[in-house]
Amino acid sequence: MADDDDAPRPMAPKGDHSKPKPKIPASRKLSLKILMLMRAVEELEAEKQAREEEKVRYLREQLPPLQLSGLSSEKLQKLCEQLHARVEQVDEERYDCEAKVYKNSKEIHELNLKVMDMGGKFKKPALRKVRVSAEEMMRALLGTKQKEHLDLRSNLKSVKKEDIKQEKESNLEVGDWRKNVEAMSGMEGRKKMFDAGTGQ
Repeated sequence: MADDDDAPRPMAPKGDHSKPKPKIPASRKLSLKILMLMRAVEELEAEKQAREEEKVRYLREQLPPLQLSGLSSEKLQKLCEQLHARVEQVDEERYDCEAKVYKNSKEIHELNLKVMDMGGKFKKPALRKVRVSAEEMMRALLGTKQKEHLDLRSNLKSVKKEDIKQEKESNLEVGDWRKNVEAMSGMEGRKKMFDAGTGQ
């Protein structure tokens, strides 16, 4: 019997690629997911409540309730000066915190860009099609120095109707090229060209 346990077992046929059955059924997985989500929601609510309690505790420590009844005008003035100094101090702290947050976010953005460059996967930003007139383009290139109205059509070459008619007539006169070659061939053709050149 010991020899039977050590004996190799026959392998499954190659064509049979059946997937192994999952150990956890789908209904159990779904119930676990629901439980995890419920637990996450509870933890978020508890964290939010803890933050609110911490905020209330901090405000109690930093801002004790004011006792204004029975104070003389001098004491009220001193109290106002103290509160004003405290407001300035808190405002300075707020400004410092905002500057730190801005600096940190800028560094994070730069590091993200470096990581994307190193990975070679840089997302190209989506470009918008912008219609810009010639005047706006010239204003952007030359600045506000160029105030006069630019009429680009006035700089175009003007073509008169007479020039167009002359070009059409010259094209019509050419006619059949074989006739021109026969007429200009030999001594007679050269004589005609010579006479045409001298104007006789």
